[in-house]
Amino acid sequence: MINFVSVEGISKGFGERVLFENISFGINEGQKIGFVAKNGTGKSSMLQIITQMDAPDDGKVVYRKNLKTAFLPQEPYLNPEMTIEQVILAGENESLKAIANYNKALENPEDSEALQVAFDKMEQTNAWDFETQYKQTLSKLKLDDLSVKVDKLSGGQKKRLALANVLLSNPELIFLDEPTNHLDLEMIEWLEEHFNKEKITLFMITHDRYFLENVCNEIVELDTGKLYSYKGNYAYYLEKKEARIEQEAIEHGKTKQLYKKELEWMRRQPKARTTKSKSRIDDFKSIKEKALQRRANHQMVLEINMERLGSKIIELHKVSKSFGDLMVLDQFDYVFKKGERIGIIGKNGTGKSSFLNLITQRITPDKGKVILGDTLKIGYYTQKGITIKPGQKVIEVIKEFGEFIPLKKGRQISAGQLLERFLFDRKKQYDVVEKLSGGERKRLYLCTVLIQNPNFLILDEPTNDLDIVTLNVLENFLLDYPGCLLVVSHDRYFMDKIVDHLFVFQGQGKVQDFPGNYSDYRVYSNSKVDASVQETSSIKVIEDKSSETNKNNWKQNQNTHTGLSFNEQKEFQKTEREIQKLERKKKEIEEEFLVNTFDEATLLEKSNHLQEIIQKLERLEERWLELSEKMEG
Repeated sequence: MINFVSVEGISKGFGERVLFENISFGINEGQKIGFVAKNGTGKSSMLQIITQMDAPDDGKVVYRKNLKTAFLPQEPYLNPEMTIEQVILAGENESLKAIANYNKALENPEDSEALQVAFDKMEQTNAWDFETQYKQTLSKLKLDDLSVKVDKLSGGQKKRLALANVLLSNPELIFLDEPTNHLDLEMIEWLEEHFNKEKITLFMITHDRYFLENVCNEIVELDTGKLYSYKGNYAYYLEKKEARIEQEAIEHGKTKQLYKKELEWMRRQPKARTTKSKSRIDDFKSIKEKALQRRANHQMVLEINMERLGSKIIELHKVSKSFGDLMVLDQFDYVFKKGERIGIIGKNGTGKSSFLNLITQRITPDKGKVILGDTLKIGYYTQKGITIKPGQKVIEVIKEFGEFIPLKKGRQISAGQLLERFLFDRKKQYDVVEKLSGGERKRLYLCTVLIQNPNFLILDEPTNDLDIVTLNVLENFLLDYPGCLLVVSHDRYFMDKIVDHLFVFQGQGKVQDFPGNYSDYRVYSNSKVDASVQETSSIKVIEDKSSETNKNNWKQNQNTHTGLSFNEQKEFQKTEREIQKLERKKKEIEEEFLVNTFDEATLLEKSNHLQEIIQKLERLEERWLELSEKMEG
């Protein structure tokens, strides 16, 4: 196995804060490494050092001689005066250079000698085929007009152009920082397929768990300043990490017992300091350090006092909206119901964000009406994120909503206590917001949205920049959230776990109303494609009532490899979510019994509640087993 990069004993810190010390590992040919860590623990700093854009405090990074690399940062810089085609042709690739020279020679056809040289170079580098390849890549990334200048592109288009540049530069090793941000679902799946079929070495930071699962053959985790490597995909990493943490807990328990024993020996203060006793004293210092270590594994706690939601929520009647020739909604009708959990998917530019702005009345429809209920209180988490005021401290952001924040059952907590629940310790609360990492800013922004106690929560790309730990906590909160939920996200794992209903934006004002999550939709779409082109065209659009029968027939009769009908698959998923929710509630009550002393009335009330939960769990688990057996059969 050929070693591409050696990381040797690197350390990095800022002032008194040490991110990591004496870290060593290698990147070898063929590895596709996913690098994961909590926000603010040194993930970006590590990548900056490995890509040699920053220097470590100690140690070094050694590259194999003549190694060809490429780096896709989160916020790539491109020359604003260049066109899309000029950016691509300026890339580090022999075929690209041949194409650029040939195009230049064509501008002066009278110089036949230069034209012949350029033509021969095209032949030698097989650039004719490569020209087709790079145009196909740009088309997949929706960069069709090659004459557009960079300064006219959106942030997402710039990210996609930078990605195209990386892919077409034909590197041996690619570094990627959140590559799926600003890509729609179709592009993400294309990129997955591309990385799977290409023999290329990858080192990437991403929170996209399906991407980690489907692309990576190794997960490297930075945890409490140490590096852990797992030779497998994301599912393997989760399994082995849990086993590691359990083993660490056992070892820590043993060390604490040994520490107590050695502490008693030390307190007896032996007078005769033999060589053996001196060695034991030295060992005691090491044991003490290990025994008093505390694992910083705090989990974010989300809790809101949701405003009561009436029967009328949001109604859209014959809503149409266009921007010039671009139609985003055409005669759209929908009445939101209590407890709905709707995901919004579709290609970039099909009107997803415009739809959210219509609902929140940031823009007005061209035709039709958007009616909001009297009790509606919207919480809108936008892609733009938090507005940063120069010099503003983290705690000052929260205090704008009040010194004390109301919670459930009449309780309240201080602004500082709330921030601690969102993993901002006392020291971090007095940092200025500009100093926070991208993920920490998103976490703070999420806090400001939730503390307003919305009963209709709109999340526009909430998973961007959040670490996997925070995502898991957010997902568990949303599973218990009793209000309405509307989510735009390219994170397939997140969508599968949270929503049970989709609006699929297809362009030209057409919106498909689909009863399922993203994976359900993929199964449906693939089954229609496999059946026939004619069946594909019969997908139900909200405005087209005539295809209702086709979809209902599919929902009732579609059987997949699981052996369950579509409705049974939905029931199976819903049952699993309900079991998880009840198990959490059961654990919470049991922990209350362990740490609290209740009066007789409260004790009886909590005991009855616990018994109800246990009985419901038993019923759900029985049904889950029935469906599992049918699935396996």
